[in-house]
Parts: sequence; structure tokens; C-alpha cells
Amino acid sequence: MPVEPPQSLAVIGGRVGDRVDALLAGEQERWAAVDSELVEPFTALRAFVAGGKRLRPAFCHWGWVGAGGVADDPRVVDAGSALELLHAFALLHDDIMDDSARRHGAPCVHVDFAARHAARTWHGEGRRFGDGAAILIGDLAFVYADQLLQGAPAAALEVFTELRLEVNIGQYLDLVGTASRAATPAQAHTICVYKSGKYTIERPLHLGAALAGRLDDLGKAYTAYGLPLGEAFQLRDDLLGAFGEDDRLGKAVGEDLRDGKPTALYALARERAAGAGARLLADRFGQADLTEDEVTALQDVYEETGARRAVEERVETLVAEALAALAEAPLDRRPRGELEALARFVAGRDH
Repeated sequence: MPVEPPQSLAVIGGRVGDRVDALLAGEQERWAAVDSELVEPFTALRAFVAGGKRLRPAFCHWGWVGAGGVADDPRVVDAGSALELLHAFALLHDDIMDDSARRHGAPCVHVDFAARHAARTWHGEGRRFGDGAAILIGDLAFVYADQLLQGAPAAALEVFTELRLEVNIGQYLDLVGTASRAATPAQAHTICVYKSGKYTIERPLHLGAALAGRLDDLGKAYTAYGLPLGEAFQLRDDLLGAFGEDDRLGKAVGEDLRDGKPTALYALARERAAGAGARLLADRFGQADLTEDEVTALQDVYEETGARRAVEERVETLVAEALAALAEAPLDRRPRGELEALARFVAGRDH
């Protein structure tokens, strides 16, 4: 059964959503006065960041509260908002690199702006216009994320810088793995940790502790909990990308199979498959024109090789490791309980 999100996630997410939208609404009004054409990119960015699970702000929040911070302090709301805008930047660029069609149940921003170009019969190539617009909208999110952390302690800014470097490094390794189709389980693990794991859980926790001036004494405890849980988060994402339901994910199931994503599922199946399964992986994995029957056949390879079960068991092991570390962390009952609830949601979510 899917695990429901903790109630606090909606509270934290609501504060962050209000802060981000207030910032972007003000900027939209400011730049619309320069040229009315500037309304559209801000409208698109506001719509893009309006949804989502807000996991990164939540981990930052409880990292802050665990370090003695007051729950509704504007500083942690701004930090969570910065993380959410950075996430928007990463997703906007990721959708272009993956040539994705849908995100959050709607056309991706680059697809939407290419359609606007076509509808207006503008000059040039619509796809290039759409990609360019989405890249710039992502860059706006990146800049506003920085703006929200102006005045933060030096230690917090150092964490945020490292977080941004790590996600870009992970994304590049993902790009190479997708192109080469040669990922090993060890390489898939590195991509998993750097592309998503660290920047989703460990670094947001560190950011919260650094804002409160307690990174030195809480950093190791947060890493012991956050690193395994971050890996479990991405592995669960990989499982959903291969086996989830379209209406829950907001994008097509099998997209990772069509994109040729170098996930642990693929690396394990590639290592173990033989005969027809090995040929199917070699010939059709990563092909954009995969049929529904071929998606099912590749899912069967993941099942028959034991790759799916191995990844599911790895998620269980990682969550247990994270919870054991959490039990030893020097935290009060409330942040400990909330971090436990978040861990169970990360591992058991269905979208």
C-alpha cells in the first residue's frame, strides 16, 4: 500500500509555495512594465512551481528545527523556497535534455513554448525557440534561488554551493550514461547519489543545520540518515519510472525505458540478462519509438532477471539504515518523529 505524506509536509509546502509565488508575482509585475512579452515566462514559472511534493524544503525545515530553529522563522522559509526554485531549474533543464513531453500532467515548458511559436506562425524553428525559452526560465529560477539566500550565514551558502555542484555533476553523469548505455551497478549508484540523493535529503538537512549555526555538531548525524535515504528516494523514483501509473506520475510510464536512463534497474538487468532478454535490452532499450508491448517486455526483463526485486530490497535496506541512524541522532522527539515519517513516505510513495 502507498504511504501517505505526513501532514506537516502540506504546512511546510504551503509556506514555501506562498513565498515563491509572492516573489515571482512581484517580479512579473516589475518586468511586465519593461515589456509585456515578459509576462509569459513568469506566468510559466509560477505555474511550474505551483505543485510538487516540497520534500527538499521539508528536510531543510526539520534539519533547522532539529538544530533548535523556530518552525515558522522566515529564514528557513526562504531557504526552503530557494531549494524549490533550484529544483525547478533542474527539472526545466532536465526535461529538455531528456526530450520529455509532459511534467506534472501538463506539457513540459519547452513543449508549451514551441507550441506558442507555432500558433503565432513566428519565424525560425519552433523547437529551438521552445528549448531556449525553457532554458532561460530555468535560469530565472536559479537566480531567484540565489536571491532568497542573500544574507545567509557563510556555512549555509557553502552548503548551497556544494549542493548545486553535486546536482550538475550527477546530471552530467546521467547524460553520459544515457548516451553510452554502458552503466554498471557501481556507476548507476554514483549517478543515483549525486543526481538526486544528496540534493534531495542530505544537503537540505545540512542547509537547515547551517542556518542555525549547528552544522559542525549535526552534520555527521544528518549525513548518516540522509545519504542512505537519498539513495532510497532515487531508487524508488527509478521503480516508479519503470513500473508506475501514468495518472499518478503525471508523465508517461516507461519514459525511463524510452530515454535509456542508466538506472540501477537497467544496470542490474543488463548484467544478468541472457538470450532474448539481453538482445531486447541491447536493441530496444533507449529507443524513443518503443511500443507499449515493448515497454511491457522490458519490464518483464527487469522482473525475470531479479533486478526489480533487488532494487526493492535495496530500498528497504537503505531505509532501515537511515532509521537506525536517526534513532541515534541527537534530536528532540518532534523533529525525529517527522524525519521518520518522511523516510517512510519517501520509500513508500506511489508518485
